[in-house]
Amino acid sequence: MAVRRAAGLLAGDQRNELPETVWYTAKRRLLGPPMINAQLREQRLSKFLALGVLSPDGISSSAYGTEEILIELIQLFGIAAFAVLMPMTAVILFVMLLVVLLYREVVVVYTRAGGSYVVARDNFGPRIAQVAAVALLIDYVVTVAVQIAAGTAAVASTFPAIGPYVTEISIGIILLMCFGNLRGIREAGKIFALPTYLFSGLVILMVVVGIVREALGNLPQQNIYDLHGLYKIGPGASSFTSLVIIFTLLKAFANGGASLTGIEAVSNAVSAFKPPEGINARRVLVTEGLILGTLVAGISWLAHLTHAAPYKLGFPTVISQEADIVFGSAGHFMFYVVQAATALILYTGGNTSFNGFPFLTSFVAEDSFLPRWMMKRGQRLVFSNGIIVLTVLSVTLIGIVGANVNALVPFYAIGVFTAFTMAGFGMAKYYRTHKGPGWRHKLVICFSSGVLTSIVVVIFAVVKFTAGAWLILIIFPVGVFALIRLNREYRTEARVLENLGERRASGVGPSQPNYSRRVVIVFVDDFDLSTVAALRYAKSLRPTTVRAVHFVIDTEQAERLRTAWLPDRNVSLEFIDCPDRRLARAAAELVRHEAEAPGTQVTAILPRRSFSLLGRLLHDRTADKIAGMVSRVPNAAATIIPFDVQNRLHVLQQRQANGEGTKPASLTPVPGPPQDGGQRHGEQHPKAAAAAIPPAAAASPAGDKPELLPGAGGYDRPVPPPDVTPIGSIRQPGKATVEGRVRVVEIRSVERNSVLACEICDSTGDLTALFYGRSRITGLMCGSRVRFRGQVGIKGGAPVMVNPAYELVGPHVADGSGQND
Repeated sequence: MAVRRAAGLLAGDQRNELPETVWYTAKRRLLGPPMINAQLREQRLSKFLALGVLSPDGISSSAYGTEEILIELIQLFGIAAFAVLMPMTAVILFVMLLVVLLYREVVVVYTRAGGSYVVARDNFGPRIAQVAAVALLIDYVVTVAVQIAAGTAAVASTFPAIGPYVTEISIGIILLMCFGNLRGIREAGKIFALPTYLFSGLVILMVVVGIVREALGNLPQQNIYDLHGLYKIGPGASSFTSLVIIFTLLKAFANGGASLTGIEAVSNAVSAFKPPEGINARRVLVTEGLILGTLVAGISWLAHLTHAAPYKLGFPTVISQEADIVFGSAGHFMFYVVQAATALILYTGGNTSFNGFPFLTSFVAEDSFLPRWMMKRGQRLVFSNGIIVLTVLSVTLIGIVGANVNALVPFYAIGVFTAFTMAGFGMAKYYRTHKGPGWRHKLVICFSSGVLTSIVVVIFAVVKFTAGAWLILIIFPVGVFALIRLNREYRTEARVLENLGERRASGVGPSQPNYSRRVVIVFVDDFDLSTVAALRYAKSLRPTTVRAVHFVIDTEQAERLRTAWLPDRNVSLEFIDCPDRRLARAAAELVRHEAEAPGTQVTAILPRRSFSLLGRLLHDRTADKIAGMVSRVPNAAATIIPFDVQNRLHVLQQRQANGEGTKPASLTPVPGPPQDGGQRHGEQHPKAAAAAIPPAAAASPAGDKPELLPGAGGYDRPVPPPDVTPIGSIRQPGKATVEGRVRVVEIRSVERNSVLACEICDSTGDLTALFYGRSRITGLMCGSRVRFRGQVGIKGGAPVMVNPAYELVGPHVADGSGQND
């Protein structure tokens, strides 16, 4: 059996293949060959693998949580900060306990991806859910910045020489992560679970060794007063008021809240677990909470024992100082291992956002609150647009603020805890509505979590306001409003489509248009290959009438176009005056006037030349503007015919290189008819043409004054002088003298001859003059004021003159007059 192959694509003759674009070729080389849809498979995770894959974001925050608490405490309490550290850590752990208990309920009830956003959407509706959406989007962006900055600080703690370049290095890491994720790196692999277990095991080992050495009495304690580069050490709390102490404690608590980030990551990927999804996710979440709590408590306890203090530059970090002190000079190898594990899990935690952010944006876009292109999968079956947006935002944040964790934290916890708050109150509403076994104590847990985390949001907004939280407080409402406004636009569009769908479902359906007359108007800017292509397309539509129209805004350009237009073409060229140069509006008015006729459908054809990047800067987008205006006209449509100039240039260059037609086809115009108005072979005599015009069916009574038309007395429709006949008063054949402004000039083809048609208008009506055997008359152009004398006929209810005597008046009087009798 013969198999038909795709035209040119599978055939051996590669000359039929369509050339790939430079952009696609570069993308294919950078990202690899495109993956097909069948390769999109959901890999189910075991509990062991899920803990390693989904926990880096949460567990890695323990690496800098204790340090952030000490930054605030040490500036007020001095050496006593290490004593205050443990009670503050206990408060943080209590909040963590409530959050873990909250998300235990979330993962059991909502076994599909989405986390806080899905909880808020299902319980409060999609509009209020956008608060959670904005919170999570901010959280993901800042998570990338904070995690990468902390990871680079861990590296700088090991190799201080890179300290001056931490911002550049952090940006480079983010760009590498972006590239890797665009290539399709998936987190559901064992290699991504390694940093979690390595870091957790090493830190727990470090804590155990430290406690043992403390019990043996040989754990060193450094003197913070001998260290340089620390945050300013306060004199102690004795000289400060209780109000300042409380404010400082709140700031320390707010900083410590950074340790709770990432706990919700499990709830965002419940559907990736092996069945039963909810039960397995709950066990992983509890295990993550236990590990995180142990690490935070252990690192704080070691800081309490060793007096590891934070530095202004962000390195050496507190955890690196602890590793150095605990393992000592004999175990310096372990110091490097701990630092490597710390940097690895922090970078892995940052990479988690490159999975969560694109999925979240796709969920929100699916609900029509973000642009639909956020749902599009790219070359490697990942949400490429979401990855790129996250990269741009996180790089911008680090570029402005710098790769310093303490400087980035003010942007952090508001988004994190707002998501916790929405989840807490959402689950409380769920249990209040659905009840079920044990719903009361679950309601208490969820509601308490919502209240407590909302208090944390308020605390953070107040104590970190001047440090950068003010920006988040501005972005938050603006972001929510923007998402809701975008959704309103989508709903408006959907309402129109749904109404159409309802009509079809009911069997009524929209009435089929029955156009007895189809008009195609080709808007011409110049006579070149793009115009020829547009004319060919227009003819292929098999319309009733084809019109070629040029709006005159430059008389010299119009004259050049008139010369270039071939007189023997079977499509006439009309020149229409556009004195205010509003091309889009003029085109729409022309189309509207044509479409007003009953049973008429108008299609506007616009040739658009596609250029290279430099060419786009040199040309405007007039075709798109005209198409936008024309599309608003009832019974009208606009079609843009693209013409790839760059590709044609390559083709011509290739042909010239091959010696094929080194000279491009000439567009030299065919000479027009003789200027003396002589008759050519096959041309209808003017008198015969005039006789062919049928008389009017009835004449109006003499003395009737014509009705003034809209715009009478202005530029377009001048008032006729007393010594001429108003055009609107001509109702039957006879001789007349009329005067008006030229509105349309058209070159028509009659057999192998040409006819110059000129439409003039005054304040009462329009008249068409036909000049047989002429393709141009000097001075007779759009905008000219002219006086015609001769025989008038009536055709289609409108007055027509054939070869009248003409006289240019007004500014063109110097051009003289001509006689065509």
